[in-house]
Amino acid sequence: MESTSHNRAPIHERVRRQHASEVSQDYVEAIHEIESAGVAIKVTSLQHIFGVSHVTVIRQLKRLQEQGLITEARSKKICLTKEGKEMAIKAAAKHALLKNFFMELGVTEAQADADAEGAEHHLSEETCHSIQTFLDTRK
Repeated sequence: MESTSHNRAPIHERVRRQHASEVSQDYVEAIHEIESAGVAIKVTSLQHIFGVSHVTVIRQLKRLQEQGLITEARSKKICLTKEGKEMAIKAAAKHALLKNFFMELGVTEAQADADAEGAEHHLSEETCHSIQTFLDTRK
C-alpha cells in the first residue's frame, strides 16, 4: 500500500501547486478581459466579478504584483505585465476549450462555463491537447 501512495506523491504535489495559482490565474484572466474591452481596470470591477470585498481585491493585487503579473498595484492604472498577459491568454484558452468540450458532451452553456472555471486549473497540456484533437475530429 505504501508504494502505491508514494507513487502518487507527484500528483498531489502538482495539485497543490495548481490550487496555489488558481486565484492568480482567475484575476489575470479577468483583468485581461477588461483590458481587451478597452475599459480601465478598477478595484470595484474586480470586486463585482469575484464577489469579494475591496480589501480582498487589494490583497490579491499586491500578490499579483509580487508575482510579477501586474504593474505597480498602488497606481491608479492596473496593467498586466508580459508574464501576466501570457498567463491570462493561456487560462482563457483552456477555459474556452473546456467549455466547448463540455457543451459537445451535451452540458448546457451556463453549466459548461461554470465547470470549465474549476477544471481549467487542473488539466495538463497533454490532456488539453487530446481534448482539442478530439474536438477537431468531430468537426
